[in-house]
Amino acid sequence: MISQLRLSEPERVSALREFAPSAIDSDWELTIAGQRVQVIRRDERNGGVLEFGTTVIGDADGSIAGLLGGSPGASTAVAIMLDVLQKCFANRYQSWLPTLKEMVPSLGVQLSNEPALFDEVWSWSTKALKLGAA
Repeated sequence: MISQLRLSEPERVSALREFAPSAIDSDWELTIAGQRVQVIRRDERNGGVLEFGTTVIGDADGSIAGLLGGSPGASTAVAIMLDVLQKCFANRYQSWLPTLKEMVPSLGVQLSNEPALFDEVWSWSTKALKLGAA
């Protein structure tokens, strides 16, 4: 996330083109959306490292997990829960993967490399969120 903060406005629009290939610089205006919560993590080499965003932490035995950083919203909740499942139930996660992929067809897939799956997910999401024509 820090690397994104350092981008110039043209570089941000260039990054946006991964999701909207026809984006034109002059059509976009940079707006501050809000402040991010920072987490300072202990680091043996540097003493502490500043991090942005939400991080899943958990006990080695998978008995408990928690989130550090900003509260997850709807856009990150599913990804965070999948991360919790993988970390806390590492010995069972692989057996759950087929079911999880039925529930989240894009799980483990880079959608920018899979246009057909992207179209399928986009269509489903648009219908589920009622974003189509009024």
